[in-house]
Amino acid sequence: MKSIPYERPPGDVVPRNEPPRFYYPLATVKCFGSPVFRSQDARDFACLLDVDPDILRWTCEGVELSYGGETYRVDFVVTGTDDRTFMVDVAEDAPKPPEWIELAVGRLGHAYRPVSMHDFVDSNRLANAKDLLRYGFYRCPLGDRVRILAALDEMGSLTVAEALSAFREGRPMACLAALILQGFLEVDLDDALIGPETAVRRIRD
Repeated sequence: MKSIPYERPPGDVVPRNEPPRFYYPLATVKCFGSPVFRSQDARDFACLLDVDPDILRWTCEGVELSYGGETYRVDFVVTGTDDRTFMVDVAEDAPKPPEWIELAVGRLGHAYRPVSMHDFVDSNRLANAKDLLRYGFYRCPLGDRVRILAALDEMGSLTVAEALSAFREGRPMACLAALILQGFLEVDLDDALIGPETAVRRIRD
C-alpha cells in the first residue's frame, strides 16, 4: 500500500527550530544573502521590509542568539537608511522570547523589535507589497524606463491605467511593479489596493 505523506494541518504552529521552507512570493528586493524564512508570517513581514523606504537592507543571516547555554532564533537583522540596526522577531501573535533576549541582542549592537503579524494581516500595504513582489525578478527595459520617467516629468503624475500605456517593450504591469520596487516610482500602498486609478509618481533623490 502506497504511503501518504504527512501534511501539516492549516494553522499549525511551525516550531521555531524547524528547518526553513519556501514561502511565497519568492522574489526579494533588499535582502542581503539568502532569504530563508521560518514561517509565512516571517515571509510576509519581509515583504513589508522590501517596500519600506526607511529600510536599506535586511538579512536572515546571523539571527541565532546564544546565552547561558540556551539558543534562540529571531527572523531578521535589519539596517535602516540611518544605519541603525535591529533584530526582528516575527510571530502570528506577540512573540514570547526568553528573558535574556534583549541583553543578547544589545551585546551585538542591535535593538530588539518583536512583531505581531496580527497587526498587519488585513492591511492594504501587505497585500500590495505581495502583489508587487510577484514581479520582483523582472527588469524593465531601458526604453520603457526612460519613456515612463519622461512622461512623469511632463505630467507630474499618472494613474496606473495611464502609466501602463507608456510601456512598449516589456510587460506593462511587470515593468510598472519593477520600477516601484526598484525605487524609481511610487504609489500609495496604504489607502487601498493598487488599481487603475491609483496615482503613480516619480521618486527623486
